[in-house]
Amino acid sequence: MRALLLESETGPSGLGIAEVDEPAAADGTVLIEVHAAGVGFVDHLICRGEYQIRPPLPFVPGLEVAGVVRSAPEGSGFEEGMRVAAGTAFGGWAEVVAAPAFLVMPLPGETSIDAGAGFVVNFQTAHLALTRRGRLAEGEAVLVHGAAGGVGTACIQVARALGAGTIIGVASGRERMAVAMAAGADHALDAGGDWVAEVRELTGGRGADVVCDPVGGQAFAQSLRCMAPEGRLLVIGFAAGTIPAVEANRLLLRHHEIIGVNWGGMLPLDQDLPVRAARDLHRWLEKGYLRPVVGERYRLEDGARALEDFAARRVTGKPVLVVR
Repeated sequence: MRALLLESETGPSGLGIAEVDEPAAADGTVLIEVHAAGVGFVDHLICRGEYQIRPPLPFVPGLEVAGVVRSAPEGSGFEEGMRVAAGTAFGGWAEVVAAPAFLVMPLPGETSIDAGAGFVVNFQTAHLALTRRGRLAEGEAVLVHGAAGGVGTACIQVARALGAGTIIGVASGRERMAVAMAAGADHALDAGGDWVAEVRELTGGRGADVVCDPVGGQAFAQSLRCMAPEGRLLVIGFAAGTIPAVEANRLLLRHHEIIGVNWGGMLPLDQDLPVRAARDLHRWLEKGYLRPVVGERYRLEDGARALEDFAARRVTGKPVLVVR
């Protein structure tokens, strides 16, 4: 089968199209014919050897796919021919992948394959962030950084499904602000402007109760200036490239919390987590609360360019590799 193979941890330049053996079905896995695969921040780190898990080279990257079930274990609830989205333990950038059954979910008929390809990691992350970690309560104000990206748009929509009050997205420039609004934000602020003052104004001086931050850098530091008392800042990633630090006394003054969110890191601790989240996510998809924002579409053989565009922040939404 065709696959994108990583032969050196040098980023996009280490990727090349190759013929590899198809994976064999194993206990507890669903064999999926991949139609599309997502491209995300973790993929960027993996291809540079900067992620905490480093499989031996060469290997096929790719952590999420959408496609059609070829075979599934008895009692898994999945059958041949079903349309599904799935998280994978690598191997997603290929024509066939074996995915753990607990990371597979059916796709409603109204959800496209492309949308499903970028669904699992972003929306599971947003669900974990805003429910278990962020404890979002109905009516609370939510601030989302990177609001035009895959994780950002997912956080906007999951916050809405959970009954958030005001949802404010921060993004760079008018085009990205428009993407955040289309995803469901009530307000979109320019990351290059005085968004701290604007957040205060939009929340009546109180500030945001929950901040979703997949960006890091200055976004993290500035967020502490516009959070409500007992506000929670959710550390999801560091797309800005800088890992910030904080002086602990700033947390004490207004009873703020800084909370880590690492969906992949939760799986060894709680394998029922994605199954429970998938029930909510599937229901919200069927009701139309979630509308995954698909970004640029690339051919599988153009995967290196997809990763380059993602790293250079030339994309919005979730970039997708079209495999079939």
